Amino acid sequence: MNLQEVIERLQALADPEKISIKERKFGIKAQNSLGIYHKDLKDLAKEIGCNNHLALALFETGIYEARILCSKIYDPDCISEEQMNQWVMTFENWEICDSFCMGFFAKSRYGLAKAFEWSENENEFIKRPGFVIMAAYGFADKTAANEVFEQFFPIIEREADDDQIYVKKAVNWALRNIGKRNVDLRNMAIVVAKRILAIDSKSAKWVARNAIDELEKPGVNILNYPRSIYRSMANATLKRDCAKARSPLALRWASKLQRSIFQS
Repeated sequence: MNLQEVIERLQALADPEKISIKERKFGIKAQNSLGIYHKDLKDLAKEIGCNNHLALALFETGIYEARILCSKIYDPDCISEEQMNQWVMTFENWEICDSFCMGFFAKSRYGLAKAFEWSENENEFIKRPGFVIMAAYGFADKTAANEVFEQFFPIIEREADDDQIYVKKAVNWALRNIGKRNVDLRNMAIVVAKRILAIDSKSAKWVARNAIDELEKPGVNILNYPRSIYRSMANATLKRDCAKARSPLALRWASKLQRSIFQS
């Protein structure tokens, strides 16, 4: 599919009414927007596949949805630090920010460095990308050691009092996602959240309470990454708990759960 064909597809999906719906319901304000829902762009990206040349051409059109599409078809291994610095300057809302950062920037070799750098920026949609990368990095690198994520805690604590709505939401998101990576990071994230709770700031207290509520909730979904370490730990804990119970029903349930864990 070439540039003209993609533009024609975008124009066919365009709906001006969706521009106002996205602004009213989701706070998404964008220049040069056609009015296309994100899910439709994801479907189109899957149809196109990875295409760096086309991605660059789409970004250069200046069309809002074409730029989001760029973030979905560009190979993260090929992006340069210079491109990341140029593109982050164009972000004007949380949607395009998250589309670039979650599955694209977070997978780049420069992702971590940019997360640290951008977290200090005062511009709302340059600062947010730093924390979205932190939130997404656990999925971008499922084998990364805990020490990688522990580096984020001081930054999260430092910036938890930022009153900008889309920054504080991203700070909270990063803290919660790190805490759900494995049991050790969960315990550390709760300790950090309780320190943040003591900060004299409405934003900090919101960040902390929301994270604590989720991470201390019974049955919170812990991903157990890296699986080579934490899956076996979860399995051992499950066996121990069931042995204590010595209930045939509990043992059958545990056996079924073990099979589902190893198949996931």
